[in-house]
Amino acid sequence: MRLANKLAIVTAAASGMGRAGVELFLREGASVCAVDINTDALAALKAEVDPRDGRLHTVQADLSTAEGARDSIHAAAEKLGGVDVLWAHAGIPGPGGIEGLDVAEYQLAFALNVQSAAFGAGEVISHMRKRGGGSIVFTASVSGMVGSMWSPVYSSCKFAVVGLTKSLAQTFAPDKVRVNVVCPGLAETPMKVGFTGRGVSAEAAKAAEDKYVSGVPLGRLVRPEEVAQAVLWLASDDAGFVTGIELPVDGGFTCK
Repeated sequence: MRLANKLAIVTAAASGMGRAGVELFLREGASVCAVDINTDALAALKAEVDPRDGRLHTVQADLSTAEGARDSIHAAAEKLGGVDVLWAHAGIPGPGGIEGLDVAEYQLAFALNVQSAAFGAGEVISHMRKRGGGSIVFTASVSGMVGSMWSPVYSSCKFAVVGLTKSLAQTFAPDKVRVNVVCPGLAETPMKVGFTGRGVSAEAAKAAEDKYVSGVPLGRLVRPEEVAQAVLWLASDDAGFVTGIELPVDGGFTCK
């Protein structure tokens, strides 16, 4: 098991890729604290996934606030007894356009996609130092590697996360903490429609998805468990000399 005896935090953990990560990390031997804003979804996760040996914990938190992003790390660390791995996965599509941009929508997108990652990393490093090292994995997107015409705000946020990764990989290297970022393509998750269906009909959303898939060499959307597998590798000792990379999980979308 690649995460045997590791202590891991996963944010935005109650559905989609985050939930796939929680389930995979548990199977690979980790103790996991799942952080999410949705109390009911966390309860369902606990009821459906708990390995019944005390390795799954939950923390409810609003990561769009500085206090939530910071306090959730310490609450999770207390439940786990330390932290070896942080998958900072929280994020939202945000507004689709740039004209007439709503300030509150912009600020929320930045808070969840960038601020929560930065504040989470800033708080978790002290716990990882106590453990003699660790692994931080952020979630960005292919839209953090190539510009997105659908989502200029989201794209700018995810480019920021990639930049944060490359900076912190150097900053935290003396502490033996590796920092990497996974960059999924459009995924089969509940959030998918947030990208393809903003302000358009179901038919237009399907057409947008089909257009995206036509540009993917492997010809489909990414599955949540495929992203979780990539994060598992980055989090594990198998990637012990890997830091500062953006890893696309996109079926070849960005290789063209």
